Amino acid sequence: MEVPKNKNMKLFLKLKIWIILFCIFMIASNAVSAQKAQLTHIIITNTRDDLLLYLNVEGAFREKMKKAIFSGVPASFSFIINLYQTKKLWKDKKIAANKISSTIKYDNLKKEFLIRRSWKNSDPVIVKSFQEAQKLMTEISSLKVIQLAELEKGRQYQIRAKAELSKLTLPFYLHYILFFVSLWDFETDWYTIDFIY
Repeated sequence: MEVPKNKNMKLFLKLKIWIILFCIFMIASNAVSAQKAQLTHIIITNTRDDLLLYLNVEGAFREKMKKAIFSGVPASFSFIINLYQTKKLWKDKKIAANKISSTIKYDNLKKEFLIRRSWKNSDPVIVKSFQEAQKLMTEISSLKVIQLAELEKGRQYQIRAKAELSKLTLPFYLHYILFFVSLWDFETDWYTIDFIY
């Protein structure tokens, strides 16, 4: 028995409509999830002895990340801060490289967040509020980049900074349960600040 051309055409149109709707859905969901994390409020200052850096990360905590953290999955942010002496005709010279991290872990029994910050040589900070935990995770304050004695007066320098979510290494048996963890990776663009010492 031969299927009428009209029926084939209807099936083809339905398939085409489903494909278009699927594509629209994928584009829309990518646009929502593509909120870009970015560094903000970058300030360079100094004490009598050290060059200091202050910065914040915005857009780092997405909904899937929050759910994973509240289920007990730890998350670590890495901050890469490099200092260069800029040169006009030659390649810039890297004079300081810092990689620091902040880690958050939620204790479901105690209903509190434990935050460790590698550049703070102290005990972990424990807070009850997720907003407070977010602030501690995404804020760098008074980070010593380099001693001023290592800089030359009148020279031009550049700080390049970036933040990223450290990749999680989970036991194999958790991969199928926590397959969504790869979906909340983020990495900011490199941000540069030029200054003359």
